[in-house]
Amino acid sequence: MLILRLFSESFRFAWHALTNNKLRTFLSLLGVTIGILAIISVFTIVDSLEKNVRDSIDKLGSDVIYVQKWAWGAGDNEEYKWWEFLKRPEMKYLELGSLQDRVKNTQALAFIISSSRTVKYNNNNVENAEIMGVSYEWDKIRDFDFESGRYFTESEIVSGKNHVIIGHEIAKALFSFQDCIGEVIKISGKKCKIIGVFKKEGQDLIDNSLDELVVLPVTFANKIMNKRRSNPMVVAKAKEGISNQALKDELRGVMRSIRKLKPKMADNFSLNEISLINNQLDSVFSVIGLAGWIIGGFSILVGGFGIANIMFVSVKERTKLIGIQKALGAKNNFILFQFLLESVFLCLAGGVLGLAMVYLLALGVTNFMDFNVELTLENIVLGLTVSALIGVVSGIVPALSASKLDPVEAIRR
Repeated sequence: MLILRLFSESFRFAWHALTNNKLRTFLSLLGVTIGILAIISVFTIVDSLEKNVRDSIDKLGSDVIYVQKWAWGAGDNEEYKWWEFLKRPEMKYLELGSLQDRVKNTQALAFIISSSRTVKYNNNNVENAEIMGVSYEWDKIRDFDFESGRYFTESEIVSGKNHVIIGHEIAKALFSFQDCIGEVIKISGKKCKIIGVFKKEGQDLIDNSLDELVVLPVTFANKIMNKRRSNPMVVAKAKEGISNQALKDELRGVMRSIRKLKPKMADNFSLNEISLINNQLDSVFSVIGLAGWIIGGFSILVGGFGIANIMFVSVKERTKLIGIQKALGAKNNFILFQFLLESVFLCLAGGVLGLAMVYLLALGVTNFMDFNVELTLENIVLGLTVSALIGVVSGIVPALSASKLDPVEAIRR
């Protein structure tokens, strides 16, 4: 009963402070509101950005290893030695066959090359469309769905048939909304027959969508691409239960054997995986999160002084009431917690207002921009927790001064 009474009185006094001096209270709470708005807005946008980026990266496959000439990044505390990577030989299509014969821990292996070309159909064309040549097992590595049509057969890949699969946006640009299966388009003057259209995926932040992609057999793609500028790579997907490290170790050993590298010679290829990107993202988003704390911290500091000012004024206005409460037997702790809870309630009011503004901003961005922003439960809890902590810090000194008042002196004032 005592605890309920303490909470009810603290809430009543806090409400009185909010309603009795509206302008003063509004200006004081504004700092907390802006601080919570700044911090939670940054965290909400960063979390949404991170989720979108990581979802895009996950499409590349967390259990996939990319065997390439270039490394995606340097190791910890190491310099990116591009001049050494430049001397390395490019991956060759013939190496795919050797890997398929000798590597045992893969579920699928595919050779990929890519470039940009203009795609034409009658008077319609798409400039700088991404063209990707793939080997037969690419469909086991990259998940996708068809809007219409089918995937390549193995014989079409081996024989280098001029068949292509196009993305949703390519089909829309060249054929509007008409069925285009069986139609013939031109890429670098070569005629290509459409056998499939990918289902629309939507754009992502790392441009990993299939919507603006044209996929064709790698053996046919070699006829229209510059091999030196096509970024050739072998992509290996691990069998279920096989770790990435085990697959990398096997690939490294087989690749060194294929290229006849002596034991003391360094690798002349790179084994890249998604974790390299994720590790770099962790550091980037940590810095952005720290910036959010710094930006919002100053606003919250100002807001904290404003709340402390309200509490000192509240103590002064209720000095006689405090004296009467003490004369009737109220303990120092009761007075202390009464004012401390009042300070917390005031800060929570500012925090709730800030969170409401963040929610409205997130709703606006999601509805009017092609970017999904979501105010998560974790950020709501964080906002309320920070607000409560500011209430405790801002209210502790006024609450202590109120609890130490002499009841006789307090009543006389």
